Amino acid sequence: MNQSFLLTFLQLDASLLVQSFRAAWLNFLTQVPGYLTAILIVALGVLIAQKITQVSRNLIARKTGDPLMTNFLSKSIKVILVILAVMFALRIAGLQGIANTLLTAAGASAIIIGFAFKDIGENFISGIILSFNRPFNVNDTIQSGDIFGKVVSMEFRYTKIKTFDGKDVYVPNSILLKTPLLNYTEDGFFRMEFIVGIDYADDILRAEKVILEAVIKTKDVLLDEEHHPFVVADLLDVSTVNLKILFWIDSEDYKKKAMMIRSRVMSNVKNAIIANGLNMPANIHEIKLYGTQQSIPIAITSIPPPTNLKE
Repeated sequence: MNQSFLLTFLQLDASLLVQSFRAAWLNFLTQVPGYLTAILIVALGVLIAQKITQVSRNLIARKTGDPLMTNFLSKSIKVILVILAVMFALRIAGLQGIANTLLTAAGASAIIIGFAFKDIGENFISGIILSFNRPFNVNDTIQSGDIFGKVVSMEFRYTKIKTFDGKDVYVPNSILLKTPLLNYTEDGFFRMEFIVGIDYADDILRAEKVILEAVIKTKDVLLDEEHHPFVVADLLDVSTVNLKILFWIDSEDYKKKAMMIRSRVMSNVKNAIIANGLNMPANIHEIKLYGTQQSIPIAITSIPPPTNLKE
């Protein structure tokens, strides 16, 4: 009796299990077209998003002429389009519940993620602000704290800066937004300066005139109403009267071209000082004698000129 009941129970259980698998399989087969359609929609959505992103990139670039904003907005458009394609594909596949759950979970978890990834959200929002409130452009020379170099690109979370010694620095956007930022080449004009020392016996006004003429004659030095070079006495040093030379250049290449112009100005100033009989004395060292010492031994020897040696 018990064996017969157990056998009947096992047969019924196996029959229910087979029916459950069969029902699940048939249900899966009915859903397969929807799943395949959803996969196709996602694939087409990604392709369409890429095409639209490329078209929008070209349109934004023509309208704004700003590569940073173009890159940021085009990437934002692509992300939004891909998300919309995925949500639509879930609805087509009959997984509307999952889509609604994802939206609800995204909204509910936004606060949690906001606290957990505060820096990421802060940098993302900072990137949006920097895209519209432009303090710099690509190839601008900027300085933020100890970071000094050229702007290469701006992403959602960071801005890439190429330093002049070849390092790639990825600066979080929030840092660029919150800390003072120096833009050396926003308008293309940059003022440079250096110091030159003349002898105390030289006429300062005459030296200033000679140096100013040399600076003005140097190629690529600006001379207009807003940008004009000038020379001023800066310091009465131990052995020299130091004159400060200030001049403007028009250069977006802060380092290479600017340094080359500065070098030419220094060379012309040096030659003009020598050609006009002015002196550039070396540092004077004062020697003090203490105690009973009355003098110091000094010997001057003549050094013969070098002779040409043949190998």
